[in-house]
Amino acid sequence: MNNQKIGTKCVQAGYRPGNGEPRQIPIIQSTTFKYDTSEDMGKLFDLEASGYFYTRLQNPTNDHVAAKIAALEGGSAAMLTSSGQAANFFALFNICECGSHIVASSSIYGGTFNLIAVTMAKMGIEVTFVSPDADEDELNAAFKENTRAMFGETIANPALTVLDIEKFAKVAHAHGVPLIVDNTFPTPVNCRPIEWGADIVTHSTTKYMDGHGAAVGGAIVDAGKFDWMAHADKFPGLTQPDESYHGIVYAEKFGKEGAFITKCTSQLMRDFGCIQSPQNAFILNLGLESLHVRMPKHVENGLAVAKFLEGHKKVVKVNYPGLESDKYHELAKKYLPNGGCGVVSFELEGGRAAAESFMKKLKVAAIETHVADARTCCLNPATSTHRQLTDEQLEAAGIPAGLIRISCGLEDSADLIADIAQALE
Repeated sequence: MNNQKIGTKCVQAGYRPGNGEPRQIPIIQSTTFKYDTSEDMGKLFDLEASGYFYTRLQNPTNDHVAAKIAALEGGSAAMLTSSGQAANFFALFNICECGSHIVASSSIYGGTFNLIAVTMAKMGIEVTFVSPDADEDELNAAFKENTRAMFGETIANPALTVLDIEKFAKVAHAHGVPLIVDNTFPTPVNCRPIEWGADIVTHSTTKYMDGHGAAVGGAIVDAGKFDWMAHADKFPGLTQPDESYHGIVYAEKFGKEGAFITKCTSQLMRDFGCIQSPQNAFILNLGLESLHVRMPKHVENGLAVAKFLEGHKKVVKVNYPGLESDKYHELAKKYLPNGGCGVVSFELEGGRAAAESFMKKLKVAAIETHVADARTCCLNPATSTHRQLTDEQLEAAGIPAGLIRISCGLEDSADLIADIAQALE
């Protein structure tokens, strides 16, 4: 399977039915699982055997779908979570604790910015935000003795900045910490951050992976390459005995390939319970089976709309890495040679008021707190997804108050452009 093309993996990876078994991934809609003896179940609680005992931790349906996502990203192990927010929290909190420090790109989704800057700060975890355009010296200056992770988004939501993954990975590794990259927008069809040095990849599977606005979910993929034992003092949760599991040392027992996801499941999922429902995982898999077919159309529509907006007199600025005029076009050619996504952001003359007026006139595109599915939708981030940020934070994240984010779906591009044109007029 490792040598097969991405389209084959979208359809086939993660689940291989045996003789007479269901062709489609079964929905194991059960909270618990039966065993013949206490000894059998005890081995599961001691992490001495693989299996299932309670869906709050793991479920077979979820594991089949997680295995597919791991194959798509080129990782060694993966897990599903209840949402993309849960995935980012788990990925960071799995290696951070009170007294830790994170270096993060300032150009990230508003909910993730708030998670790191506000909620995790209440847990005693500091953060230093850096520009995605910072040079190596500036990035190095952000690190501290207690830094435990570096975080960024491949294509930022909604500023559409492109992360220089190789540069960020180089700096993170120089300081002995992993790079965590949220790859929601391009999906592994258009970018695989692990190939560029990322150690952990996260997703809001709610977006393109599901593709139809039907099921909320998230995923975490471990590249299986970061050597936790080489930096044992920084990551005691992985390299020292876990007394809640009879003194097990994850990095020793499960190695580089399995330690991170095993700890994340057996500790964080056990204690926080942010599991994706088996029904949602089943729906997610249906979306994954067509991901490689849908993404090129999203990119095609996004580029067509971006080019139209770029030439319109009422549009002040367009952000879309696929445009030759875009600041991140060269990085996009490197990391996203087949295109990035169908999301375009742009500024109108007249700021926030003009943005609101424009969106009211749209007939095909709907105003939604969503992005990246089959139907075109839009919103003004400053009054919705990024509402919690100050004007200064909005500016730092590259999100002016009058910015509109439009997610181009799978409709005919001519109809999308006609709708946008009439709304602009």
